[in-house]
Amino acid sequence: MDKNTITGLVLIALLLIGFSWYSRPSEEQLQAQQHYYDSIAQVQQREAELKQKAEAALANERQLKAATDSTALFFASRQGEEKQLTIENDLLRLTIDSKGGRISSATIKGYMEQDKQTPVCLFSGKDASMNFLFYNQQETIQTADYYFSPVAQSDSTLTMRLQADATSYLDLTYTLHPGSYLVEMSLQAVGMADKLSNGKQSVDIEWHQRARQIEKGYTYENRLAELTYKLYDEGTKTLSAASNEQKEVAEPLNWIAFKNQFFSAVLISDAKFTQSKLTSQMEAQGSGYIKDYRAEMSTPFDPTGAEPTVMNLYLGPNHYKTLSALDRGRDHDWDLNKLVYLGWPIIRWVNLIFTINLFDWLTGWGLSMGIVLLLMTLIVKIVIYPTTWKTYISSAKMRVLKPKIDEINKKYPKQEDAMKKQQEVMALYSQYGVSPMGGCLPMLIQMPVIMALFFFVPSAIELRQQSFLWADDLSTYDALITFPHIPFLGDHISIFCLLMTLTTILNTKYMMQQQDNGANPQMAAMKWMQYLMPLMFFFILNDYPAGLNYYYFLSTLIGVVTTIVMRRTTDEAKLLAQLEANKKDPKKMKKTGFAARLEAMQKQQEELMKQRQGK
Repeated sequence: MDKNTITGLVLIALLLIGFSWYSRPSEEQLQAQQHYYDSIAQVQQREAELKQKAEAALANERQLKAATDSTALFFASRQGEEKQLTIENDLLRLTIDSKGGRISSATIKGYMEQDKQTPVCLFSGKDASMNFLFYNQQETIQTADYYFSPVAQSDSTLTMRLQADATSYLDLTYTLHPGSYLVEMSLQAVGMADKLSNGKQSVDIEWHQRARQIEKGYTYENRLAELTYKLYDEGTKTLSAASNEQKEVAEPLNWIAFKNQFFSAVLISDAKFTQSKLTSQMEAQGSGYIKDYRAEMSTPFDPTGAEPTVMNLYLGPNHYKTLSALDRGRDHDWDLNKLVYLGWPIIRWVNLIFTINLFDWLTGWGLSMGIVLLLMTLIVKIVIYPTTWKTYISSAKMRVLKPKIDEINKKYPKQEDAMKKQQEVMALYSQYGVSPMGGCLPMLIQMPVIMALFFFVPSAIELRQQSFLWADDLSTYDALITFPHIPFLGDHISIFCLLMTLTTILNTKYMMQQQDNGANPQMAAMKWMQYLMPLMFFFILNDYPAGLNYYYFLSTLIGVVTTIVMRRTTDEAKLLAQLEANKKDPKKMKKTGFAARLEAMQKQQEELMKQRQGK
């Protein structure tokens, strides 16, 4: 690296640092900015309060009217004592509220909150609600307005009853099975055939949940938290994770998921959901929540009680094999494993066939997750080494032939001779049996394997709260260095991200040293741009999981070492001699493949230009 290069790098670094420092807001600006955010939060809170008051006023009006109407179907259940009842298995603990008969709290055992001491609480209190709506000729019956009574309870089952009279009631039964995150929900009418409208063979459902911020990184968890739904016998779709969105879905649905980064609440119906209206709204950073989810839909319901309405509620981790296991023994696959995003189709298949099984095999040894990622990176590099070697050899052949290419460039210095120069270059490659595109196909082949880990690592719940070196949680950013907020950077520096960036810059420097910039200032400028890419990725990936940046750091470092070893073990004089032998072999003289096609196209274009000039 010459003096001008070093000077340029220093100036760019100083420019970035200076701009960040200069644009850093003053204490007054920070206070004003905080005041602005507080004002927005207050406005949002005020709007929410007004909305709640309006809804409460309507509810009170409805309740007052119903409370005075002794002819209402469930009049006696308007009053009661609000009780909290608990059922649990080895994986879940649920609290059922007698008011509305809803699940008011869901605790997932085996996974800890950020304090690493308290089990993860997916929701509690008023964070979530589920309201069933029935109809008859006189009124709309909303279960949220009534008090249910427990009539049968064990450690893992509970039946809540909404009583109309001695022989007429609605039973809502919750059942937990050992070793499962599924809650079986059964809704059945008894003696209600003449009390509920037979004209409507369905029940409307209103489901709501404010998704808590469970992980440390609000930005990244918010990016992966999205309302997901599955079209019946088709694929899954999502609402926007980056903005508020509301959508009415005409097609029948199999399930609707309120998804966090690593945990989900999923309502499932094999009888299908119809007339679905889905809403996802952003929550302000610092509120303790990331999204506000709502879903309104209908599902079949038999007022005669001959058949219960059975649904399932999944409350658990977004773990691929756990979700996949729920399809075993079913006539209709739920495909809940689609909640774990593993990349585009070809990359997803690489993850399903290779990455997940390799990861499970390595974690079965009881190694730390940092060592597992190291071994996975090494194994991936070994798997793709043949294509890496092919790409390197193609580049090496081009490099040893560069003196001959330079001679051709000197032979045709004028711009109008560019086509002749290109033809002679391609002819030279053909004579030596070299293809300029020889390294591209191997590189394309290895890309899905390399990219697979990019999508797998952020979705791997196994990395959650797993520490390695200075990172206390590989599933989120490692903030060893923190400071007041800086535009474009945030309030911390991820050390693994910094190491990844420095390694990429060193790799770029090494690769550029292997190339001769010559006197072409445009090529030199293009190569300079390669230094800016790692800096851009540093600002982008600073909020990404430490495990992902750690993988990229290892991958780049191993790539640099591999390139250096291949360079030092390759005898370029011997390689050139082999190419010279290819030139003397008549079979190698035949123009084939990309070079032959390109040369033919160039000759056709040259003939066409001559014809035009002649005219």
